Amino acid sequence: MKVSVLEKNKMEMKFVVEGIKPSFASALRRTMMSEVPTMAIETVDFKDNDSALNDEIVANRLGLVPLTFDQDAYELPNCGKLTSKNSVKLVLKKKGPGMVYSGDMKSDDKDVKPVYDKIPIVELFENQQLQFEATAILGVGREHVKWQGAVVGYSVDEKDPQKFTFNVESVSGLPVDAVVQTAGKILEEKFSEFSKLVKKLK
Repeated sequence: MKVSVLEKNKMEMKFVVEGIKPSFASALRRTMMSEVPTMAIETVDFKDNDSALNDEIVANRLGLVPLTFDQDAYELPNCGKLTSKNSVKLVLKKKGPGMVYSGDMKSDDKDVKPVYDKIPIVELFENQQLQFEATAILGVGREHVKWQGAVVGYSVDEKDPQKFTFNVESVSGLPVDAVVQTAGKILEEKFSEFSKLVKKLK
């Protein structure tokens, strides 16, 4: 196998993988999109919401706001139990008139914050107010699109069916290289576990 990076910035990467089969290329694509843990808002406790949008719509918009986080500091929740190792609180209190933006949320961890500060949530008019406490946790894209790590596509070389060009764009709080590297580690662990299970069948 040979990997060559053609283009790269913080959020996008184009690279070529040579010497692999279509099944592996497909598995890598799915893993980058659906198996890499990312941080997103899961629950929202509304204290006040006078806006034109009901609680459910506001909560859905908040869940789709990508959040930065330290991969080494957080882990996937175990059996739904929330701890400081797998969850973060974000609070917001704002009175109209004016637009409520993603950057208006205040996190109890400086490393967990919206990737973009100017994502509009809802517009507040005179005397309207929005106040809530949200809980963000790690999750994976196969559970919900709000945890999707990246948008990934690939093409096959016309002359070499074992040469694939990948285009990856991070849509999470992880840099694109972290998405690719983490996906590679996840695949390696899965293949290793599968190999161990096969050996037990002998």
